[in-house]
Amino acid sequence: MRPTFSIIFFTVMSGAGYGLWILMALASLLIWPEHPPGNGMAEVAWPNLLPCALAAGFLLVSCGLVSSLGHLGQPQRAWRALSQWRTSWLSREGIAAILTYLPVIGIGSAIFHDGRMPVDAMTGGDPLAALWMSSEMRTVASILLLAGSVATILCTANIYACLKPVRAWHNRHVVAGYLLIGIYSGALLAWALAALPQGQIVDLRVLPVFVAVFAFATALLKHRYWRFIDHDPASSTADATGLGSLGNVRSFEQPHTQENYLTHEMGFRLARKHSRKLRTICLIAGFALPALLALLGLAWPSLSAPAAWLALIGGMSGIFVERWLFFAEAKHTVMLYYGARNAD
Repeated sequence: MRPTFSIIFFTVMSGAGYGLWILMALASLLIWPEHPPGNGMAEVAWPNLLPCALAAGFLLVSCGLVSSLGHLGQPQRAWRALSQWRTSWLSREGIAAILTYLPVIGIGSAIFHDGRMPVDAMTGGDPLAALWMSSEMRTVASILLLAGSVATILCTANIYACLKPVRAWHNRHVVAGYLLIGIYSGALLAWALAALPQGQIVDLRVLPVFVAVFAFATALLKHRYWRFIDHDPASSTADATGLGSLGNVRSFEQPHTQENYLTHEMGFRLARKHSRKLRTICLIAGFALPALLALLGLAWPSLSAPAAWLALIGGMSGIFVERWLFFAEAKHTVMLYYGARNAD
């Protein structure tokens, strides 16, 4: 398949934003303590990292969603895709993405107002307002943020994983890969933001540990994915026509004398030697380098801040290469009718 920059940018940036929100929701539920009754939540429950991460995730997700309109012929009609949620993963993705903004806005408004005055002064004795600013509502909002972020990434991955004619996408590695890479890129962002003076948290060591663990897990998954698309049997012209029992099946004549839409978009070919080089760049820059920098930050805490930003730059560069390869290495079965020997 021909890689399109708008889709690559969308999947990488929005995936990183949702991964960052996943980590913040988990931290809010499991790590950061509740605030004492009657005091502003910003004093205890909301470390400085949280508003920075929510804002960064909001920017990344929004930029990604806007860029996804770039490959549409009529971007002004994109809203119509939301009506097909019963059958379309694309429609479900759009709905999940919009709904996930709601808990982000709710948590953000609570942090903004609670950092300026006590809960009693904000609510004015109103029980509904007091409920909105309570720790219970914070927990509900964090759960909704976690569920919405995970659901959106899964919907994005299933847009590709549900396509049976593309063997490189229709396999169990794709959904797991999107989710792992999203959380991994979110961990890179969280570590970089926590290294800023306004983003400091009590124990910074947990983030480089997260980066190292997810870098290893994601690199292992990508290695298995590449082995799958390289070695597993691919469809052939005989399979596509059902004439394999008659002997060797090949195309006698091309259906078109010049390039058409199908051959332009779905007939993109990447030489295997270039593919190997790009995979190596992806593994080294995207996963090995950030993991080593994370270990460096753990061993020498004074170097954690520059290591975090170098890991972010290297990791995101490698993820962009990985996503470009994800599209470039995919072959659509329709090319078997245009002279391709197999759809690998």
